[in-house]
Amino acid sequence: DTDVAAQYGTSRMPAREALMALASQGFLQQTTRGFAVPEHSSHDIRDIFAVRKLLEPEAAAAAARNLDAGGLAALRAARDLAREACRNDDAEGLIEANIAFRGIWIAAVDNPRLVETIESFRDHIQTVRIATLRRAATRVVVLDGIEALSAAFATRDEDAVRAGMLAFMNAAEAEFFAAAEAEGAGKAETGGGADEGER
Repeated sequence: DTDVAAQYGTSRMPAREALMALASQGFLQQTTRGFAVPEHSSHDIRDIFAVRKLLEPEAAAAAARNLDAGGLAALRAARDLAREACRNDDAEGLIEANIAFRGIWIAAVDNPRLVETIESFRDHIQTVRIATLRRAATRVVVLDGIEALSAAFATRDEDAVRAGMLAFMNAAEAEFFAAAEAEGAGKAETGGGADEGER
């Protein structure tokens, strides 16, 4: 909190409150020395994907029942932002579009406990986004997934949404481990530590 306060020219209290808010959302973890970004092992990532694949396809199917015209229009707008980001080779723009698209359909899920459980994996989701969406090949995969889900939501076809979400998550998992493998190979070539590929 001292470092953050100094960097942004504020006092320690608002800096600490901001860090605590990020910790409560899973983006940071509190340690004896302050705050740190959580690190997941490959095993952790696979386990969390397994849980998310049990929850999110069903949640998305529920959203398909509940999305109104405004929600569908917002999904199309987020899809269009994703298209534009891919055209411009804009990784950060695609991350923002992906966050927006996800937020819209989750807001249409009418089971608050399910939403709370899904949202508890925000740190995992952001870890996957950051690790993968800077790769051009992954950006194409993500846009394809958004396109398929957008079309399924538009028809309110719960089975298509369920299948589309599962396919999207399977693709995200495959891309994450492909990126991790590529990073590990790159570190090996430059003399990086072997243990870092597991992070």
